[in-house]
Amino acid sequence: MSVAKKEYKRITVKSLVDMKSRGEKISMLTAYDYTMAKIVDGAGIDVILVGDSASNVMAGHETTLPITLDHMIYHASSVVRAIDRALVVVDLPFGTYQSDPKEALRSAIRIMKESGGHAVKMEGGKEIKESIKRILNAGIPVMGHLGLTPQSIYKFGTYTVRAKEEQEAKQLKEDALMLEKAGCFALVLEKIPAKLAKEVAKSVNIPVIGIGAGNGVDGQVLVTHDMVGMTHEFNPRFLRRYMNLYEEMTNAFSQYGKDVKSGDFPNDKEQY
Repeated sequence: MSVAKKEYKRITVKSLVDMKSRGEKISMLTAYDYTMAKIVDGAGIDVILVGDSASNVMAGHETTLPITLDHMIYHASSVVRAIDRALVVVDLPFGTYQSDPKEALRSAIRIMKESGGHAVKMEGGKEIKESIKRILNAGIPVMGHLGLTPQSIYKFGTYTVRAKEEQEAKQLKEDALMLEKAGCFALVLEKIPAKLAKEVAKSVNIPVIGIGAGNGVDGQVLVTHDMVGMTHEFNPRFLRRYMNLYEEMTNAFSQYGKDVKSGDFPNDKEQY
């Protein structure tokens, strides 16, 4: 059943909770720079995630682990300058919150003060509970992230679907309830069975955003560079490519090179 969409001048954490209560789905995409964020925001996407996936997409690293807090602040500040409507959520990168709640708070404060972001996102459940509480007590909104947590890739050893076994599924449900009780305003579930994700979404009052978690959740997130086809090697089941920019851009660059070599560019109308 379709639900009437309410127009928001600005999306806030309260807007997202209201959207869930009305049954309105939440749209979320990544951005790491001003130009892309301007387009995503102008298209009416509700949430922009400045993801640590910038480590892969922008810097070419194999994992998200190498990106630093300074890098995340740089990307986030570029995005914030572009937006008029979307809520900007910034990933806390690996190593800035897992072991020390005080360091977690310092990291979150730096992101909020230096980038102007609206909230932070953190991967994990009960093991980072104290860090989450410390950040929330400072008045900083936190989005949780369960299921496949890329910052723990060396622990898992694979990017395969998580929580297929009963024990891990049980722990994920408990962690979701814990994150809500702690005060998180929303939760990302990555690459888990659709049935489990739907159960979690129904068990909590906060919005649940899925990536590879089926359509029984409250919203969806994708990496923008993947969904517009700028990347082409990455082909998980959950990814829908809305464009093939890799091919279109390659053709455009190739034609430009040929036009320059032949002297066709610039022509008489393209010079002073």
